[in-house]
Amino acid sequence: MQRSVSIKPDPTKDGLSPVYALLRKPSLIDFPGRLCRVLFISGCNLRCIFCHNQDLIKPKDTFLNWKRLLETLVSSREYWVDSVCISGGEPTLHPQLKELIHWVKNLDFRVKLDTNGTRPDVLAEVLPLLDYIAMDYKAPLERYPMITNGSGIVPDRISESVELIINGHCEYEFRTTVVESFHHEEDILAICRELAGASRYVLQAYVPPRDIEPERMPSNKRTPMSTLRKYHELCREHFKEAILRGA
Repeated sequence: MQRSVSIKPDPTKDGLSPVYALLRKPSLIDFPGRLCRVLFISGCNLRCIFCHNQDLIKPKDTFLNWKRLLETLVSSREYWVDSVCISGGEPTLHPQLKELIHWVKNLDFRVKLDTNGTRPDVLAEVLPLLDYIAMDYKAPLERYPMITNGSGIVPDRISESVELIINGHCEYEFRTTVVESFHHEEDILAICRELAGASRYVLQAYVPPRDIEPERMPSNKRTPMSTLRKYHELCREHFKEAILRGA
């Protein structure tokens, strides 16, 4: 049964939004505890060796217009979707991110942001608007140059983002995608030390991307459940909530 919805969005907004694409169906996993629509912003400043969204690394030159986005989100409300996850790529690279968050919030949706934490200046601006933020913590800081293929990321920026999020007022999680060939016990323990003071930490399985050309297929395999469980035990004493996802 559908519910009646009373939303009065701005029907006059025209032109192109910063959104490149959206997940075709609502998601039950991208916003903890909520049914959400996932919006993707293209372009990323990292070149992670186990990137799952390789097609979103380079900025695209096509975008959804605001009216199409409006129609999609409003129709989603008819089916109990009450939240939006803005993902990428790296959304903080887009100059219209704050505008997009305001716009979505004005439609009476909760907003979650996925980020790699490399732009704390942008996070400081948008954090007060968010209901939830998920920051990828790729590896111990000293291993960032290796994992990001020398993308030139300054570790201090990652640490600054962590501090902003911990001291902010919205729900959050830090999360590490575990790749068995890369992450070892000492890496997980180092991450726990570097995230001291955080309340929620998530370990999630690496899952090789589907529908990718054979020559681009990564050599890494799906993370075994045994590895995730072992690392989860290491984390439990360091965080109020240590969560295992995708095992």
